[in-house]
Amino acid sequence: MSKTVVEKSSYVGVRFQKLGKLYHFSVEEHTDIEPGDHVIVETRRGRHLGQVMAFVNAEEIHQIKGIRPVERKANPRDMVMKQVWESKELDALISCREKASALNLRDAKFVKAEYSFDGEWLTIHYTTENKKLRIQDLQSELRKSFRARIEMRLVGPRDVAKILGGYGACGAPRCCSTFLTEFSPVSIRMAKAQGISLSPQEITGMCGRLRCCLVFEYQQYVDAKKTLPKPGKRIGTPYGVGRVRDVRVLRESVIVQVDDERHEVFRHEIEPLEELEALQKKAEGGCSRNENGGCTCGAKK
Repeated sequence: MSKTVVEKSSYVGVRFQKLGKLYHFSVEEHTDIEPGDHVIVETRRGRHLGQVMAFVNAEEIHQIKGIRPVERKANPRDMVMKQVWESKELDALISCREKASALNLRDAKFVKAEYSFDGEWLTIHYTTENKKLRIQDLQSELRKSFRARIEMRLVGPRDVAKILGGYGACGAPRCCSTFLTEFSPVSIRMAKAQGISLSPQEITGMCGRLRCCLVFEYQQYVDAKKTLPKPGKRIGTPYGVGRVRDVRVLRESVIVQVDDERHEVFRHEIEPLEELEALQKKAEGGCSRNENGGCTCGAKK
């Protein structure tokens, strides 16, 4: 079997967290970089260590201007330093919570402390619904305790769920903490299209927002419903003429009431009576577009 050739370009997508977003950097001066390599890059929050996920074509990048270059490939010392500072993150988070309690910051929840690979930056992830919270006081206290530049990053409920992990309502690990790298917009319309109960227990995730999984099969339902009759429609079936009572999208079938019995009828067995009757009526009415002849619609035939 021939090996798949990966086409290189001047740009790469770099990820700083396991399920984080991709950020673009140029690699024109580093021809030895391959996907999977760890690199050091300069960001607006200082130098960070990330992993190259793939080469990216220039056409896929929204704005080439301003893209920063990869500084260098990470060496073994960089990787060891990253592990050392990661081991200190839990202590930093505990210390942050203690100082927040001393400052009486009760309206905020501090969920994660994150060091840069060299310990130069310490980022505290927190969530709050109090827009007037004075987080600057806590930031000043943390600067006195840690020899690092402190960044307080406000995150939303879905980001909190992603950080904390755990299991969803389905009993499986949460999608956000296992494979989702970005959150897609979710609406009530998606639940309605899939016939899901609109009770909060059915459509709300552990984060208190609409479940991300509502997006997964939504388009499949929309496409399938275009080929299936709606409830109440009269159709022909192998069991006789009846009316649709329910639509089973994933099975590509409908439940039809024929006299006093209900039957499951699959898409290939459905006869669209109303559409056929409309076509027959049109054909019997003749052509009204060309009264003096020259008809090409086929109605007279």
